[in-house]
Amino acid sequence: PATGQPLLTAKPAPQTTPAAQMPARVWEVAANTGLGSFSGLATAGFRSAKYLPSEWHQSVAELCGRARAGCEWAAQSRAEAKELSAHTAAAAQRTQQASTASLGRRLQDIHCWKVELQRAIEELDAETGLLAAQKVRLERALGATELPYTITTDNLQCRERRQPPDLVRDDVERELLKEAELIRNVQELLKRTLVQAANQMRSNRDQKEVCERDWSDKVETYHIDDTCGRYNNESTNIQFHPTSVKFEESTSTPETWAKFSRDNIYRAEQEKTASINLRTLIDSILHDVSRDLSMQCAAVNKAFVKRCEELQEAKDNLEHRLQKTLKEIGDQEAIISALKQAIRDREAPLKVAQTRLYDRSFRPNVELCRDEAQFRLVSEAEELTELIESLKKKLLASEQTLRNLEDIRMNLEKEIAVKTNSLFIDRQKCMTHRTHYPVALKLAGY
Repeated sequence: PATGQPLLTAKPAPQTTPAAQMPARVWEVAANTGLGSFSGLATAGFRSAKYLPSEWHQSVAELCGRARAGCEWAAQSRAEAKELSAHTAAAAQRTQQASTASLGRRLQDIHCWKVELQRAIEELDAETGLLAAQKVRLERALGATELPYTITTDNLQCRERRQPPDLVRDDVERELLKEAELIRNVQELLKRTLVQAANQMRSNRDQKEVCERDWSDKVETYHIDDTCGRYNNESTNIQFHPTSVKFEESTSTPETWAKFSRDNIYRAEQEKTASINLRTLIDSILHDVSRDLSMQCAAVNKAFVKRCEELQEAKDNLEHRLQKTLKEIGDQEAIISALKQAIRDREAPLKVAQTRLYDRSFRPNVELCRDEAQFRLVSEAEELTELIESLKKKLLASEQTLRNLEDIRMNLEKEIAVKTNSLFIDRQKCMTHRTHYPVALKLAGY
């Protein structure tokens, strides 16, 4: 028992023999003490009162009885002491075996949780490594978008050097602007995904550190409980610790102890699942980015080819028209004045329309809108241009003088030079530069 008192099964034997009641002394008057008695002088100086023989025998018998009772009590006490010693020895052995078995079961529980924590740590560490590889792919893909963006902006800048009237917002420019916007969006998406990947890796490492601390505590606890389980009665390093039987107020219960490790493993599984989902998302993003950029690059190249064909066709037509104009010199002198006046009448509206278009091209940001007025102005400019061109053609056909013929010829040659310049920019500058566009695998981060 905790009190340290021996466990008794019977009332303890008395430690001393109980005092017995002595028989009452009897005082007798001595006989023949008179003058004539012969014993008068013989008994002088001796006690006159003595025990009787019966009293002596009774005293001896009582003493023997007390001795016999004391021996019986002693024998019973020895038997009870032996029985109590055997009982306490068996009880101590049973309780120690139960405690050792309990420690063994506790070691099994600790080992199971330790294995689960170690598995969670290894899986989370491996998942963090895979996510780090995906993060590297994201960084490579982000770096690979710099060259396409440079190519696109260079194409736009080169096409700004086109001369009017070829300085138009054609399909090529629309596709290039769309490509530049796509690349900017892709870069923003990759940057956001990089931040998300870095945060997830940090969360993985934090949770891994929590699990490692829990695992380390369990390793230390396993060592302590294993050492405790090996203690026995012959151990040399055991001693009394009376205060150790008290429970600490801050100690956990088996339920909270198991819940702590279970929660750590659950959170580790959650972080691992989130990391796997993020890796899948990164794969999808990189695949979509590579596909979208490649498709847009193909669309821009197709628009360039189509635009170059149109420019070449326009250039051929202008060259052919110049030859016909030169051939028709001297046929239409009569209508020179009328044609010149008609041309002057239509140049002013054309200037107004082109000036409006030019000024409206400086509208900032989203205000640069292809609204109904823009379409109307473009249509007006095209209609006026067609009218003037028809009048010029008539003038070229009618002008017989060198001055008018030279003007018309110079206009045609200028237009041909503009087309030649546009073809040079689109074919030699832009399309040649676009041959350095990264392949799909590089855009995917490989």
